[in-house]
Amino acid sequence: MLSDNEIHAYKKDGLVVADYRLPDSILERLTTAVDQLIADHPDIRPELLSGPHNPYGQSASLLGNVDFLDFCQTPDILDMVEQLIGPDIILWGSMLFAKPPGGSMGVPWHQDGKYWPINPLETVTVRVAIDGSTPENSCMQYIPGSHKTRRMERHVVDKRDDMALGQSMQDVDLSAAHDCILKPGQISFHDVYTVHGSSHNTHATKRRADYAIRYMPATSLYDRSEDNPATIYARTHSPSMNYPARPIWLVRGQDRAGNDFTVGKPSQ
Repeated sequence: MLSDNEIHAYKKDGLVVADYRLPDSILERLTTAVDQLIADHPDIRPELLSGPHNPYGQSASLLGNVDFLDFCQTPDILDMVEQLIGPDIILWGSMLFAKPPGGSMGVPWHQDGKYWPINPLETVTVRVAIDGSTPENSCMQYIPGSHKTRRMERHVVDKRDDMALGQSMQDVDLSAAHDCILKPGQISFHDVYTVHGSSHNTHATKRRADYAIRYMPATSLYDRSEDNPATIYARTHSPSMNYPARPIWLVRGQDRAGNDFTVGKPSQ
């Protein structure tokens, strides 16, 4: 469980690193799954492996597997998520950010939820360090307190081959940036409004792989309508995301917003 001080830090800064590490056996299984996912998709950049938890296929022509789906339902993780967003929890997305050594894609400064179809917009992202995440291999950076306005700042579309995201914030006070340093198996939590990004991994030998899991409270609606701004944006800039057809999972508690958990899954 997160301590009172850790919960206070999350509310104050928009990000907290938990005093928790995955058991070695679980980290070993997750690392094996990560390596296998990368090997199975040689045509997809390892920084762009979206939806590993979805065994039915999701974005970027990626076919995930049940190892990731099972991991996303780890009781220890859900216990901590519950402390931050409440007892009713939906798993709606995940992404592997695997930056190979010697040159990789960066991630521009942004807020996660600019183009996510969630109303009201509430999500916590759990980042699990696979290899260890340090300044030397381009760990994530964030701006403490940037979530407090509870609004999305201006982003511009900026499609670049060396960036893993096609939208970015232009005016960020980098002097306020903090490193999110994680040991292998360590976990951080950050708010959907927290401003963050990461540079290219130029380390000669050290990969940086983090697995990011997206949980939303089941008091919010995952909006599958075709006229949702997130869907309109994705249709033009990232059509493989296919938000309306994405499967979601109620992993704890009850749904309180009329979400559809049948879409995108095989019929029973």
